Amino acid sequence: MSKTILNSMTQANPDAHSDAMKPVSDRKALRKALLSARKSVAAEQRRIWDVQIAERLLQWLAQRRPSSLAVYWPIQAEPDLREWYPQITAMGIQLALPWVVEKNAPLKFLAWQQGDAMELDEYGIPLPADKEKLIEPEILLVPCVGFNQQAYRLGYGGGFYDRTLAQLTSALPLGIAYELASTVFEPGEFDLPMSGILTESGLH
Repeated sequence: MSKTILNSMTQANPDAHSDAMKPVSDRKALRKALLSARKSVAAEQRRIWDVQIAERLLQWLAQRRPSSLAVYWPIQAEPDLREWYPQITAMGIQLALPWVVEKNAPLKFLAWQQGDAMELDEYGIPLPADKEKLIEPEILLVPCVGFNQQAYRLGYGGGFYDRTLAQLTSALPLGIAYELASTVFEPGEFDLPMSGILTESGLH
């Protein structure tokens, strides 16, 4: 699906009954279109993009040298960087995975490295079995369904990362996406911008 088609979904609908409902309706439609476009890309092509994103990420981390980094376990054809997590650990960076503790609460982060015992959360996403090793990551890798030119992220609609970033004000959020996720939308009231968006093409 072309970016033009995706962008058109953020245009106001003159036939809508309520102006207040337009942003929610548009964001839902845009999210659906972006996810469909991402999932339609062949796995081999996504793999090429993953390598390019990973190379850029490793360079970025080498310059930043954070003490800790929140990563993610990919779902719904998100950029898959798991192959490079051990390299990041070898750089002396403590990794962490997000933990959904409550539906309307900020995420918590569990220290993790490859080989740790894992279990599935209620969404079927792996996370560390040891729930005692909580950390506050210095940098967060935040997967994006979409992003705009102001580095605002469109997620899955749960608001988890927005609530988290509002609480972890010192954490640096870096959005991770494929270039096809670039689109046009107005940020919501509680949306917070990323420090940047890293794609296979570079840092936005």
